[in-house]
Amino acid sequence: MNFAVVRPDVIRAVNQSWLLNMWRRHRGYSPLPRWDTIEKENLTASAEQLSFLEVAATGDVTRFRIHSHGAVLGEVYGSPDCSGRFLDEIISPAQQTNALAPYRQVVEGKLPIYTIHDMRDRLGRLVNYERLLLPYSRDRRTVDRVLASFEFICADGTFERQGLMRSALVPPTLRLSATIQPSAAA
Repeated sequence: MNFAVVRPDVIRAVNQSWLLNMWRRHRGYSPLPRWDTIEKENLTASAEQLSFLEVAATGDVTRFRIHSHGAVLGEVYGSPDCSGRFLDEIISPAQQTNALAPYRQVVEGKLPIYTIHDMRDRLGRLVNYERLLLPYSRDRRTVDRVLASFEFICADGTFERQGLMRSALVPPTLRLSATIQPSAAA
C-alpha cells in the first residue's frame, strides 16, 4: 500500500483535526509524544469513536492489541468489547493485509496516518470511513501505542452501524491513504 504525503488540512472531521493538533502539541521537538500525555487530555467528546491499541512485536511480526475502544466501534465491528483481542483476530482474513497496512506504517514511519474508505452498509448506503492513527511512545523513540480515531459519514445523515465492518457486501474501497506531512506535524 502506498502512502501519499499530505498536509494536515486533508483531515475533514473536527474531532480528528483536534486530535492531530493535540498529538503535535505533545510531540514538541521529540520524535514521538509520550503515551502518558493522553491521560491529561479530556477525550470525552470523541471517546465513542476512539480505540487505544498496544503494539506487540514478537520477532518479525507486529500485532496490535486493543486496550479499549468506544461504543461506536463496538457497534460497527459487531462486538461490544474487543479489549484484549488483537486486530488480526477481529478483521476478516481476506481483508487483513490492507486493513493492517496503515497500522504497520504508523509504527514504521512514526508519523500520523490518515485513510478514507468508501463502503456500503447493509441497505446499500454509501458510508465514508475516515481513520486517523496517531503514534505514541513510552520512551519517545519507539512506537508502542496507537490512538485510532474513526469517523463514519453518510450523505443521507444515517446509516446502519450495527456490524458495518463485518457485514459489508463488498470490501471497502480505499480512496486515500496518507502520511501527515512531517514538517506540518512538527
